[in-house]
Amino acid sequence: MRRFPLRAAWWLPALLLGCAQPAPQREGHVTLQRQAAPGQALPGPAQAAPGPLRDDRGCLLPAPVVPKAPPPPHHLSGQLGLWVAEIDPVTLRPVRAVATNPDSVFPLASTYKQAVLWALLREVDAGRVQPGERFTVTRQNQSLGSYPFDGSDVRALSERMIHNSDNTATDILHRRAGLGAVQDVADRLGLCRTRLILPTKAWWVAQSGLSATFNGSGRWTGARGEEQRRIAALIDQDAQKYRADYVQRKLNDYFDHRRDDALDAQVYNLSTPYEFGTLVAQEFLRPDLSEASRRWQREVMGTGFGKSALTITQQGRVRYVGAKGGNGWQLLTYSGYVETTDGRHLVYVFMQRGADQSYTMPNTRRAFAWINAALNVVLGAPARTTALGSPAR
Repeated sequence: MRRFPLRAAWWLPALLLGCAQPAPQREGHVTLQRQAAPGQALPGPAQAAPGPLRDDRGCLLPAPVVPKAPPPPHHLSGQLGLWVAEIDPVTLRPVRAVATNPDSVFPLASTYKQAVLWALLREVDAGRVQPGERFTVTRQNQSLGSYPFDGSDVRALSERMIHNSDNTATDILHRRAGLGAVQDVADRLGLCRTRLILPTKAWWVAQSGLSATFNGSGRWTGARGEEQRRIAALIDQDAQKYRADYVQRKLNDYFDHRRDDALDAQVYNLSTPYEFGTLVAQEFLRPDLSEASRRWQREVMGTGFGKSALTITQQGRVRYVGAKGGNGWQLLTYSGYVETTDGRHLVYVFMQRGADQSYTMPNTRRAFAWINAALNVVLGAPARTTALGSPAR
């Protein structure tokens, strides 16, 4: 495919703004108010073993009351969210955890791409996607930033999606798995405040004002279920009408002259630290994949950034880490699943929005200093006889 020159844009892997106000806190603990779930109930099929607790509509309950995370060792500006927990591998509930604003909504940035991998592998196991399928980069499917060679197969694209955070590879696989299949990753788990459905080019086209569907619909933000899937498909059809370099120019103008937090919150994929931590735990501990697909998942997720930044890695205490991060305009996200050498299962989710810095990658060291401080607390906490479960009321 001919390569179009694009103006360098460091915020390309990023997504969303839109954070709920944190609940009032008491000394040493995060006390959470019940958050309103989407209006449409999600299915809650019976599971072979207990899972995270849900309400009567099938929505995951708010995070349990846990000790407040230690303060960041180094200054981090903007709104911050953190969920760090040890997970019981049988119940998938946290047995030790610390948190800051775990039920506030944040942009996911490229962290969402691991959900595309999980949905894709479910389609592979179902026989609807063949691992040997190969793809060509076209005017329609090219997103922003670098992109893969023509003829790349599913495995190669999945590696670029996670290791390189390649937006075009992500969009090709997202569409191949199906927009609804990717959203279904959250819906099956009752993550009522998590949106995963839009490919990268689709949200950028909506954000820059190029989607007639998005501009003409007042129903998108509250859409769920089939209505959400129908509107998302139309927005994505709009996105495929435009060349990546043209979208890039329109986005440059948007960020330079008319950026709107409220608009950003409508277009990006998003979640809360606790909901996304629940997704990460399920993704690795109960993915419902074949052995071959689970091995593929673990190998590819093992190439995401995170392992080298963990203090416990330097201490020789880590057996495996699967991780993914993302960044964007004034936002930064990191998530990971960790298996320690003594058999413990950990998850961490860090989210930042509204940072003082437009380019947030230099905040990575500060973010992981906080993640490491929280992991140190969780790993040093005394064992509990029962898993955490009841949210604050």
